Amino acid sequence: MDFLIAVAALAFLMFIAYRGFSVILFAPVAAMGAVLLTDPSAVPPVFTGVFMDKLVGFVKLYFPVFLLGAVFGKVIELSGFSKSIVRAVIGLVGRQRAMLAIVLVCAVLTYGGVSLFVVVFAAYPFAAEMFRQSGIPKRLIPGTIALGAFTFTMDSLPGTPQIQNIIPTTFFRTDTWAAPVLGTIGSAFILAVGLAYLEWRRRSAAAAGEGYGEGHTNEPEPADEEALPHPAIAILPLVAVGVLNKLFTSLIAAQYGARHEVTLAGMAQPLVTQVPSVAAIWAVLGALLVGILTVLAFAYGRVARRFAEGSKAAVGGALLASMNTAAEYGFGAVIAALPGFLVIREALRAVPNPLVNEAVSVTVLAGITGSASGGMSIALAAMADQFIAGAEAAGIPLEVLHRVASMASGGMDTLPHNGAVITLLAVTGLTHRQAYGDIFAITLTKTAAVFVVIAVYYLTGIT
Repeated sequence: MDFLIAVAALAFLMFIAYRGFSVILFAPVAAMGAVLLTDPSAVPPVFTGVFMDKLVGFVKLYFPVFLLGAVFGKVIELSGFSKSIVRAVIGLVGRQRAMLAIVLVCAVLTYGGVSLFVVVFAAYPFAAEMFRQSGIPKRLIPGTIALGAFTFTMDSLPGTPQIQNIIPTTFFRTDTWAAPVLGTIGSAFILAVGLAYLEWRRRSAAAAGEGYGEGHTNEPEPADEEALPHPAIAILPLVAVGVLNKLFTSLIAAQYGARHEVTLAGMAQPLVTQVPSVAAIWAVLGALLVGILTVLAFAYGRVARRFAEGSKAAVGGALLASMNTAAEYGFGAVIAALPGFLVIREALRAVPNPLVNEAVSVTVLAGITGSASGGMSIALAAMADQFIAGAEAAGIPLEVLHRVASMASGGMDTLPHNGAVITLLAVTGLTHRQAYGDIFAITLTKTAAVFVVIAVYYLTGIT
């Protein structure tokens, strides 16, 4: 019964998200409904002490990233930089390769350390312009951005600075470059299969006479045709964000150390900050601020004319996106606390092969919680010792455990209730019904890639 309650809560939220209802409204309904069926007396304390605590904690950490990411995307749009880059890329790769261009742009940003959510805000204006000019249906934009931002550069490519590649290091005593050959093979598989799928979808739409479409919501405003900035100038803000994010990460660690204390005149106690837990966020915020200032330095006049209205739209989008994701985060925390979740966790322990056990456990928990990092954290915290013991008995290097866990976290995490999926659809102005099918195809691709990597390891022994 406990198991059915947890599954029912998840199924309900997925159904609600797919039907287009607000996750902000229904995530607490789904979570508290599950608690009510488990222990009615626990509903009030779990709501305030678990759901709201996790929701507020997420907003506290990440709302500034959402906000500056949205503003960065908006000034890129208002400045005409997006249209300038789109024209340049189309001239280089051709109109029929617009999807490849967007995938590569997203991949460069995420591998450079830019937050996945920031990439969504920054890439959408480029994608909308390019897809409109190329006559590709807008409904294919979310799948294209998902392939570039949520897959191989998030957890497969060795060295990626995304959190999904960092979490395993604390459990397996590895580094972010663990199992580089396997990670590269997995990345190539995801990229090749994903692009082939998207190209097939584009060709099918073209054969049916379907173009970009009309009457869409949340459309970026078209830039003026005349006097667009040079592409070399237009791409500077993106380069600045990617490079400075990495630079600031190193500088913050050197400047503040692992633990920093500050006492201002009005403080009764010193403010103590555990720097490693926030250094990545500080670095992203600093890089985004410089990116915004770079746009203003080169296109102040063009942006200033419409900045008041544009910034209102950006703030509204950031509020909606961050609250959607925060509500999902709170939901996942409540589900993880239920006895039914323990049943699921124990059932996963029965898978005999250590690598398959790890892959299935991590991707299932990521799917249930709707979070790659959350599901992986729960799985490794509960079962890392078991995975390590099984790997050592089978002579499997811990580097392989790292890479499999990282890639598996980005498997089934992008189910309909995933915060990044909801954010992506909200930013692009599309619904689950219109665009989720393509995101799910990418989800299946990256899930399959984990087992491809496991098979390659057993066949060759390479890492």
